[in-house]
Amino acid sequence: MTLEKLAVPVLALPRTAKRALVLVVDICLCVLTVWLAFFLRLEEWVRFSGEGFFQPQWAVLTSVVLAVPLFVTHGFYRVIFRYSALAAIGSVMRAFGLYGLLYATLITAVGLPGVPRSIGIIQPLLLLLAVGASRALARFWLGGLYKDILHRMNLPKALIYGAGTAGRQLAVAMANSQEMRVAGFLDDDDRLHGHVLNGLPIYSPDDLAGLVETIGIRTVLLAMPTLSRRRRNEILDSIRKAHAHVVVRTLPRMTDLAEGRVTTSDLRELDVDDLLGREPVSPNHILLVKNISGNVVLVTGAGGSIGSELCRQIIKLKPARLLLVEISEFALYAIHSELEMLQSADGRDKPHLIVPLLASVQDEERIREIIDAWQPDTIYHAAAYKHVPMVEHNLAEGVKNNVLGTLITAQAAIEKGVSDFVLISTDKAVRPANVMGASKRLAEMCLQALSQRIATGSKQGAKKTTLSMVRFGNVLGSSGSVIPKFRKQIRDGGPITLTHPEINRFFMTIPEAAQLVIQAGAMAKGGDVFVLDMGEPIRIVDLARRMVELSGLMVRDEQNPDGDIEISITGLRPGEKLYEELLIGDDPQPTVHSRIQRARDPFIPWSQLETDLNTLRIVLGHNNIDIILALLRKLVAGYQPTNEIVDWVYNEQLLSADGQFDGES
Repeated sequence: MTLEKLAVPVLALPRTAKRALVLVVDICLCVLTVWLAFFLRLEEWVRFSGEGFFQPQWAVLTSVVLAVPLFVTHGFYRVIFRYSALAAIGSVMRAFGLYGLLYATLITAVGLPGVPRSIGIIQPLLLLLAVGASRALARFWLGGLYKDILHRMNLPKALIYGAGTAGRQLAVAMANSQEMRVAGFLDDDDRLHGHVLNGLPIYSPDDLAGLVETIGIRTVLLAMPTLSRRRRNEILDSIRKAHAHVVVRTLPRMTDLAEGRVTTSDLRELDVDDLLGREPVSPNHILLVKNISGNVVLVTGAGGSIGSELCRQIIKLKPARLLLVEISEFALYAIHSELEMLQSADGRDKPHLIVPLLASVQDEERIREIIDAWQPDTIYHAAAYKHVPMVEHNLAEGVKNNVLGTLITAQAAIEKGVSDFVLISTDKAVRPANVMGASKRLAEMCLQALSQRIATGSKQGAKKTTLSMVRFGNVLGSSGSVIPKFRKQIRDGGPITLTHPEINRFFMTIPEAAQLVIQAGAMAKGGDVFVLDMGEPIRIVDLARRMVELSGLMVRDEQNPDGDIEISITGLRPGEKLYEELLIGDDPQPTVHSRIQRARDPFIPWSQLETDLNTLRIVLGHNNIDIILALLRKLVAGYQPTNEIVDWVYNEQLLSADGQFDGES
């Protein structure tokens, strides 16, 4: 480390000074090798005082007078030693051949007083070795370090936004980074502007656009983990509006940093909640544990994006047992393995705490068998087909899974006396424009009707099942989310594909949604339709632009034809709506939680609904798409398909004019 520190100022010297330094070294080597030559000849050290018989000063003077001009004329001091290689050897050998000849002639052949003639042979050989060793040392000492310094000088330059503790720690951690070089700080405190912190200047955020042009800033690192999300988003907006085309990376929030230590591995891309999220609300712990702690909990669709996050939240709340019901073997294996690792990390190695169960919610016998065998106290029903275009292409299967699967699971729960049943619903169930939304609304209506029947027809003292449903919009990062799709398209150089320039959606992070689902279910009294506060809807085109600009790129459009990423409008997909809603009625009721409301949505009583559901079950068995659609329109108020259904069987019916297909499978 000492040698490296010494090398830095040497490399920083002007070229003239470096040449002078090497010249002095060579003169010193001439003196040293003459002294060593006398020792080898006489086997004792002699003095350069000029006293006594031997006079080494004449040999030194001769060596310097001969060597320096020869070394200069042969380009010794024009060679960059850290880069010197075999090409320089020829020049060196010629110079030393001539030097050896002249030195031997003067010392050995002619002779000098007080200098043994053998010195003329020994000293040139020693000088050749000494000069060669000095060049090799310079190459190995300075060469690698210089390359490292040059590499760091050419690294992309970054500014750290925030000159506080986290910013300083990040600057120290990045000192040896091979990815980027910190060129300074940005800070909102104008008292710090113009000052230097740990050798790095502190700039005003208003100077960012200019710094990008003048010193080539390519990355801004947000090092303010204690900031509110609102302030963080304001900073992101200011970076974006400055038209400073830089990549923005950030540190996790302070709660995610261990003991205040910051490392470069903590840096990450902007999360979707950095782009769209709002201030988190602390969960109500009483509501979180009410239906979970010490209870047997069952989650259907446990391997899906919502189901898996529910499982992660539930396992932290110490259930007596967690049952994972999933139709996909791979998804079940993945979430089961993850939860077992979480369990071990938490110090709980209770056997059979987490039980993986392969099952389809459409398999009535299997679902009844599971509920009867494990006797869950709470069921979270997250199993659903929810990708809108996919359900439009597979209408009958979507209705079977979303409606009949919910009905089968709920009725089995009621018969076995499960305490709480919570359906995970969607904003697409409100005035649906697609089969997915219509099927989820019909599933809600089934629970509402069953809950009313329970309330009016249960025997005194019989264990009642509390049925409820929780409705919310898009969750960030779920399967089908636009965020990972846009991110991949940006990495690939575009274009970003967007179905309509005016389309907007509600967004919520998966962990927040899962926590609110658990808390909403704990407040249920029976038949409740809970609606989560999703904040303000986001225009997807604005989201796309923001992601492009915060990736250090520019959107290519009519105003900016030289941009990097184009946004391509492809047209609405089957069943896709421009705008999503969360409420059917206009009179939502508040709850004890600020982000959970209770909706008052109309439904059909079970006595009427049951007949139509039986009919639906029959026509689903025959894949009669016409009647399925007619029943959906009849039962789900406001269902208005926006596109022609694209189910394969329905298309075959449209093509049955030639008599080759009779409309049944």
